[in-house]
Amino acid sequence: MDEELKCPVCGSLFKEPILLPCSHNVCLMCARNITVQTPDGETPAQSRASGSSDYDYLDMDKMSLYSETDSGYGSFTPCQLKSPNGVRVFPPVLPQRHCSLTCPLCHRSVSLDERGLRGFPRNRLLESIVARCQQNRASSSSSSSSGAPKCQLCDRNPVDATVMCEQCDVYYCGACQQRCHPSRGPLAKHRLVPPPRQAAAGGAAMAPGGGQQPPVAARKPATCVDHEAENFSMYCCSCRAPVCTKCLEEGKHGKHDVRPLAVMWKQHKCQLSQALNGVSDKAKDAKEFLVLLKNMLQQIQENGVEFEACFVAQCDSLIEALTRQKAKLLTKVTKEKEYKLKVVRDQITHCTMKLRQTTGMMEYCLEVLKENDPSGYLQISDALIKRVTSSQDQWVKGALEPKVSSDFDLVLNTDSLLQTILQLDFCHVKCCISVQTPLLQLEKCCTRNNSATLAWRVTVPTSNPIDGYILELDDGNGGQYREVYVGRETVCTVDGLHFNSSYNARVKAYNTIGVGPYSKTVVLKTSDVAWFTFDPSSAHRDIVLSNENLTVSCNSYDDRVVLGTAAFSKGVHYWEVRIDRYDNHPDPAFGVARINTMKDMMLGKDDKAWAMYVDNNRSWFMHNNSHTNRAEGGINKGSTVGILLDLVKRTLTFYINQKQHGPTAFDSLDGVFVPAVSLNRNVQVCDTE
Repeated sequence: MDEELKCPVCGSLFKEPILLPCSHNVCLMCARNITVQTPDGETPAQSRASGSSDYDYLDMDKMSLYSETDSGYGSFTPCQLKSPNGVRVFPPVLPQRHCSLTCPLCHRSVSLDERGLRGFPRNRLLESIVARCQQNRASSSSSSSSGAPKCQLCDRNPVDATVMCEQCDVYYCGACQQRCHPSRGPLAKHRLVPPPRQAAAGGAAMAPGGGQQPPVAARKPATCVDHEAENFSMYCCSCRAPVCTKCLEEGKHGKHDVRPLAVMWKQHKCQLSQALNGVSDKAKDAKEFLVLLKNMLQQIQENGVEFEACFVAQCDSLIEALTRQKAKLLTKVTKEKEYKLKVVRDQITHCTMKLRQTTGMMEYCLEVLKENDPSGYLQISDALIKRVTSSQDQWVKGALEPKVSSDFDLVLNTDSLLQTILQLDFCHVKCCISVQTPLLQLEKCCTRNNSATLAWRVTVPTSNPIDGYILELDDGNGGQYREVYVGRETVCTVDGLHFNSSYNARVKAYNTIGVGPYSKTVVLKTSDVAWFTFDPSSAHRDIVLSNENLTVSCNSYDDRVVLGTAAFSKGVHYWEVRIDRYDNHPDPAFGVARINTMKDMMLGKDDKAWAMYVDNNRSWFMHNNSHTNRAEGGINKGSTVGILLDLVKRTLTFYINQKQHGPTAFDSLDGVFVPAVSLNRNVQVCDTE
C-alpha cells in the first residue's frame, strides 16, 4: 500500500492531495510545479513549439492569483530536470494567457479554469489514510523497540538515528546524514522526517531543505469546492461528483440524476467490494502462478540434469558401439593380414623346396655332362632328359607370381556415417505429437485359444497422414514389449501365444515426422487349455470339412494337408483324432507343421512339418522327406491316434489305440507350430477334442 500513498511527482507521502479528472492524485504543491502556461486555445505542446516571447505581467499576476501560486511556474515536459520520483520538472517560466495540467501517470492534460487548482477537489479520504498510516507506523515502531532506531550506515557501534529519508527508507545519524545524504544536489528534494519514536513523541517533520514542518492536522469534513462553507449532502450521478444543497439551488444540476450521498456511498462501497473480490481472485491466481513458476525453476533444473545425463549416456553408447565395431573390424584386418602372411610363407616354403630340388638336379646334370664314357652317358641320358624336361614344366607361367597382393582390399567407407554424425541434433517432442494416438477398440479385441485379435482406430484426422502402425505385446508374464506387427492395417491377429497367460498390448502410429505416443494398454487373456477345429481358410482346396469343422475328408487320391486353428510355441500339448473311415489301406499322416507348410503333398515331405504316417501294419516318423523310427502297429476304422507335443523336452510322441510310438526328438523349437493332418479320399478323420 505504500506505493499508493506516495505522490508520483515528489515520491513522498501525499500532503494535501487533490483529485485530478483522470482519478489520479498529486500533492497540491507538486500540482503547482507541473502546471503549464499556454496561449488560449493551444495545447502545452503547441505552446512549446511556438516559442512565443510576448509576456504580459498583468496576466501573469492575475493567473498567479487564480492558481494560488507566486508569479513563477513549473512545467511538465519531457526534458529539463527530474523530481525525486522521476517526473521531469521545469524551472519557472514567464506566464501567458492560459494554464493546463498534465497527469504525471497517464499524461492526460486538463485545462484550468479561472479558479485554478482550487477547481480540483481535495482528496481528504486519501489524506486521512496517509495520516493514519503515519500514526500506525509511529506507534508500531515505538511499541516494538524500547530504544530509538539505530543508524543503518554506521560501520561499527551504530548510534541512534536522528532522521529518516522517506524516499530512501533509510535511518541516518547526524554524521552519516551529512556525509551520505546531504541536503543539496539531487538529494535536496528528498523528505527527511524524524525517526518513528520521535514522531510518536510529537516531533515535527523536517522539510527537504532542513526546516521543520507542522504536525499532521486532524481530518476536516469534506466541503464543496464551489461553496466552501457547505458540506456535501448529495451525489450527482451525471457529473460523478458529490454536491451540496446550494449547488442544487443554483440549478446547475437541475436536470441531472441526483441521489442521497449516504445511499450512493453504500452503493459504491458495494461495487468496490465486488471489484476487489475479482481482483483478489486474480491476485490469488497470480500467487499460485508464481508458485508454479518457482516449481518450474526447480523442475527445469532437475530435468536439465537428467536430460544431460541421458544425453551423455546416449553419446557414450554410440562411442561404445563404435569401439565394439572398431574391435570387430580390427579383427577382420588381423585375419586378412594373417591369411596373406600364411599364403606368402607357404609360397616361399614351396618355392624354396622346388628351387633346392632344381639346383641339385642342375648340379647333377653338370657332373653328368663331364662324363667322357659314351656308353655310360647314354645309359642314363634318356631318363635324365625326361627328368629335366618335367622339372622345367613345373615352372609354368604363374608359378613365379605371388598368390596374394601386398595391398589390403578392405576399404572402410565412413562418409555416410560421418555425415550422419555431423547432422546429429535434437528433435522436438512436439513434432511427434502431430501424429495422433491410436485408440484400441475394446469391443473388437478378443482372444481364441492362444490367439489374440486386436483392432484400433484414429479418432481425429490430422494434417500429417499416418504411414503405418506398430503393435507391441509383452511376453505374457509382465516382461518387455516386442513388436509383433508393423503395417497400415488397423486389425491384427497374433497366433502362437502361451495358454493361460495374460498379455498386455499397445499400439502407436508413425509417419515421416516421427513416431507418436502409445495408446492405452489393453490386457488379453488366452484360454486355459487348447481347443481347436480344422481351419478351412488354410486347408487345401480338395479338403472337405464338416461337423462344424471337426471332421475332415478329401476329394483327391493324392494326399492333402489341413491345419488346426490353434498354434503352440511353448509348453506340453496333447490331442486325439479318430479314424471314421479307412479304405484300401492308405497311409494318412498326423503331426505338427508350420503355417506355410506345403498343402499338396504328404505331411512331412518338406522341412516345415513333423509327422507320423501310418498304414494298417506299421508307422514311420517323417520330416523333410526322411523316414525314421519305424514301429509295428497300424490303424483301422475306429482307431484313435494321439499326438503329444512336448516343447519343454523337445519331443514328439504318437499313440495308436493307447500304444506309444516314440518319443522322437524334435529338432526345432523356435517359432509357432499348429496341429496338422494329411489324407486322401480313402480316409476320414474326426477331431475328438
